[in-house]
Amino acid sequence: MIKLGVNIDHVATLRQARKGREPDPVHAAAIAELAGADGITVHLREDRRHIQDRDLLILRESVRTRLNLEMAIEEGVSRIAEEIKPDMATLVPEKREEVTTEGGLDVISNKERIKEVIGRLKKRGILVSLFIDPERKQVEKSANLKADFIEFHTGCFANAVAAQHEEELTRLHEMAELAVKLGLRVNAGHGLNYWNVAELVTMAGLEEFNIGHSIISRAVLVGLDKSVKEMKAAIREGEILLIQRNKLYEK
Repeated sequence: MIKLGVNIDHVATLRQARKGREPDPVHAAAIAELAGADGITVHLREDRRHIQDRDLLILRESVRTRLNLEMAIEEGVSRIAEEIKPDMATLVPEKREEVTTEGGLDVISNKERIKEVIGRLKKRGILVSLFIDPERKQVEKSANLKADFIEFHTGCFANAVAAQHEEELTRLHEMAELAVKLGLRVNAGHGLNYWNVAELVTMAGLEEFNIGHSIISRAVLVGLDKSVKEMKAAIREGEILLIQRNKLYEK
């Protein structure tokens, strides 16, 4: 069964709007886990626009499933990751002026620094994932650098319409197959919601979706417990449809 990692950054974004104490992303993580989340994802940005160091420290102690730290390859954050020892570190690109992550990490241009960070994190027993666009050269270089996982940036797929949507879907499937052949484990995230996750459950080797914005947005209206459960149900529905389709083919 495909797992769900819930990104709670936007809970911290709401708190930081007034630089107060509420809502607390630590509380949100506990609710998400109780609702069935298989992991908690946070992005400790260099500018600390949402998740704070305090949050990460408490989450490391309180998360009972799996803590996935999204992080730039900057030295300061790398040292924090080595000290905190999340279960997984996902290396992502980061720009101060961006509203959200705009694309995948350029593994080729940053290969030397990424290789160094991967080595340091692995020495601390941390699984390493590279957040990349579904492009052949990026997948191949990720395997060459001995990453444990790749996480495909699914933003282009999520925003595409008509023929472009099908092209992006095909590209994701093809690159997932390549990743598996090269020995990489596969996750996916960015822009995913209750309607489009079902289209990706057939990706080769897919282990986990990491989803934040759509879950937290819906939580504002129906509560976090329900929004997490509904996302789990949406993923499961896609898997059930896949099983039923396979059975028809077998006949």
